[in-house]
Amino acid sequence: MGIIMALLAGAVFGWGLLYSGMSDPYKVQDFLDLAGNWDATLAFVMGGAVAITVPAFALLRKMPKPLFAASFSWPSINIIDSKLVIGAALFGIGWGLSGLCPGPALVNIGTGQGDILFFCVMLLAGMWLHARLMLKR
Repeated sequence: MGIIMALLAGAVFGWGLLYSGMSDPYKVQDFLDLAGNWDATLAFVMGGAVAITVPAFALLRKMPKPLFAASFSWPSINIIDSKLVIGAALFGIGWGLSGLCPGPALVNIGTGQGDILFFCVMLLAGMWLHARLMLKR
């Protein structure tokens, strides 16, 4: 049942990205273009996500266990270190330059567009490189 729920959650997330227009890289880039063709729709999408997520996490914290799993997988580390800051900065730079983060890229992979496929290949390469660098420590 957990796999079915994960598939359903992913499908709802993908549909939300498509419906809101957030799968369009130019929407994201226009949001970041404060001096040019600024588009505030991303702020409204993010505001809606936060308005739902904050109370949902408050409710989840009160539950003894998830509905379809043996236990929650809450993060065990809550410090802000250089690895977190550098990783967040790299993610933000890549997101701003490409207009894509992993979710919308995967939603768009079915289009077969070369730039989307290149992004996904580079995403996998970055994940592979990270795994190799972290295993050597």
